[in-house]
Amino acid sequence: MTTAPEAMPVSVTESRLPVANGRQTVREVWRLSRGHRARLVTVVVSGIASTAVNLIPPAVVGVLIDRVHAGTADLGTVLTITVVMGVSAVVAAGGTAATTVLATWLYQTILARLREQLVGRALALPQHLVERAGTGDLISRTSDDVTAVADAAPTVIGALTATAFTVIVSLAGLVALEWPYAAAFLIVLPVYAMAMRWYLRTGPQVYRVERAAMSKRAQQIVESQRGYATVLGFGLGEQRHHTVMKASWGVAIHTLRARTVQSMFNARLNLAECLSLATVLITGFLLIHHGSSTVGAATTAMLLVLRLLGPINQLLFVFDIIQSAAASLSRIIGITTTPGTEAGEPGMTGDTTVRLREVAFHYEDGPRVLDGITLDITAGEHVAVVGASGAGKTTLAAVIAGIHPPDTGTVTRPARTAVITQEVHVFAGTIRDNLTLAAPEANEREIHAALEATGAAAILDLLPDGLDTLVGSGEHQLTDAQTQQVALARLLLVDPELVILDEATAEAGSTHAALLDRGAEAALRGRTGLVIAHRLSQAAACDRIVVMEHGRIIETGTHDGLVAAGGVYAGLWATWRKGKSLGGACGSE
Repeated sequence: MTTAPEAMPVSVTESRLPVANGRQTVREVWRLSRGHRARLVTVVVSGIASTAVNLIPPAVVGVLIDRVHAGTADLGTVLTITVVMGVSAVVAAGGTAATTVLATWLYQTILARLREQLVGRALALPQHLVERAGTGDLISRTSDDVTAVADAAPTVIGALTATAFTVIVSLAGLVALEWPYAAAFLIVLPVYAMAMRWYLRTGPQVYRVERAAMSKRAQQIVESQRGYATVLGFGLGEQRHHTVMKASWGVAIHTLRARTVQSMFNARLNLAECLSLATVLITGFLLIHHGSSTVGAATTAMLLVLRLLGPINQLLFVFDIIQSAAASLSRIIGITTTPGTEAGEPGMTGDTTVRLREVAFHYEDGPRVLDGITLDITAGEHVAVVGASGAGKTTLAAVIAGIHPPDTGTVTRPARTAVITQEVHVFAGTIRDNLTLAAPEANEREIHAALEATGAAAILDLLPDGLDTLVGSGEHQLTDAQTQQVALARLLLVDPELVILDEATAEAGSTHAALLDRGAEAALRGRTGLVIAHRLSQAAACDRIVVMEHGRIIETGTHDGLVAAGGVYAGLWATWRKGKSLGGACGSE
């Protein structure tokens, strides 16, 4: 199992997955860098050293100009300065390359760890949280946001290594040359600061809205794909097309707004660049006029400023990319630092019993679906839940399983709980992969025993490569009955203490009903079980039956006792008996 990182508070809205704030994001990135900080120091040292070497060419050009002006320069002077400039360029380029490679390695290593945590936490998120936010939000974070952070690497690494070091070292060089030049340049820094302040006040919000629009678009696309059969059946293709197009135009509008902010920021940087050159030129003229500086020193100062302008503009302009990546990073870390469980979710009994006390639950702003449920399921007992459609059966199973936390009341259940619903997914891979998904240590003998116990062994005879047959999208297609048999065999390999079957054999139809019922019995044997009964024959086979109506338990007892009592269950049983020859079954949610 994946170990979750230490939980930290994140900002969370009612309808969206959590988003980490700036402090939490920095703290988590620093935690992820653990074990690589010595290399981080090496990056800083090598970056400063290589950019310091880059100060040599402007300095020696200034020396050459002064010697020419004084008439002391000769061919040897020119050759010496040329060699010095060439050697310094080679050394600086090598140092910059080494710094960039090491910084890239660090970036990608930390990003890989973050990706692993994102996948682990995404799979462990409480289902109610994902459903409330929409699966599109989660998909956007695991695709668009990860891509944004990864794609930022080439620019960000260059800006935060060679560029940042160039700014620091060049400013130090100006001060060492003659402090008035540095002072002249520093006078213009407030213009850069105001440009940066404007951008930091405007940019982050624009990028957050853009990312939210991407999540909305992803949600609409996912819903259209998942509901493809419904879209075709009801002729909703045009409607869904317009819905997706509307969401896509929303992304386009917010992206154009982000690019507009980027252009306005660039204009402010160009203004600051012009002012920087003008102030240093004027300062040089005044200093030379008063005999306080030389033409060579002024030339060196101008070369240093020209060397500064590009990196400063790049460093500030890259904040555009950094802000976009940071917005994505905070959304990713919002997931990786979200606890896997929340207050109010089921606790662990320490045995194989289930206990519910005055449990109530409702979806969003809707009415109560469960109201004052108190129920005990003893160790090894099999309890069936029946009732008309909308009675709250599936919701009860979800609350016991921990998929939804109760609004009020308490729920405790065994630590090892497994759920099978009527919607069973076949993962791309082999049959073996699908069977051992939650039990990777299972050996060949255990796999075949699970298939035999659930009546699924015959499936292997129909597959071209047996357990190694590829299934899933684009590969060998399993029937609904075979898919459910695989799910039941997978459950046996997991060996849970509590089994919850939520109409787990409903999709197979009456043709395979008996076979799947035997598989379900094998899955329940020797375990505590909760069965949301699709057919009342399943309920009749359980130790106890719970009848629900409007979110409440109205009857409970054995099959024979409830039939003899002549209540609601007796009526359901009589109706089912009359209709079973036509394929009828008790109502389901």
